[in-house]
Amino acid sequence: MVDKSMTDTNTILSAHTIEEIDAWLKRFPEDKKKSAVLAALRAAQHQNKGYLTTELMDAVADYLDLSKIEVYEVASFYSMFELNPVARHNVAVCTNVCCMLMGSDTIVNHLENKLGIKLGESTADGRIYLKMEEECLAACAGGPMMQVNHKYYTDLTPDKVDEIIDGLE
Repeated sequence: MVDKSMTDTNTILSAHTIEEIDAWLKRFPEDKKKSAVLAALRAAQHQNKGYLTTELMDAVADYLDLSKIEVYEVASFYSMFELNPVARHNVAVCTNVCCMLMGSDTIVNHLENKLGIKLGESTADGRIYLKMEEECLAACAGGPMMQVNHKYYTDLTPDKVDEIIDGLE
């Protein structure tokens, strides 16, 4: 007999996403599948051009034998997950105390002016999403800093920001 939930899951999650989840599952004991939820959500989000749908989160829950609420809680808690459509490039500026003291407010203002959007918005062309304020990206010694598509850029100046942003397709 075919397990319908697993069949549906296999049509929702791409073969590449399943392969990536399986690679993470091998790192944990069989009874600790929950340990792979962050990696599974990251792979599912990447599959869907940068955001998670309820259908994708449900498929991750089914694949990892977790309750749906367990997956929703993780996806809604961590700022690395988006639950609504966003632009192609995800830009997050650290605004925690260390970066703030090093000028992150100047970087945020510069980005908003350059892109013509505010935090939490995407450019009209769907090119850049400027995430809401990021509490900490754990690069305090290199502030002000930002993350673009999960790549860190430190010791920012407005000119350096322009170079990075202008280099995105």
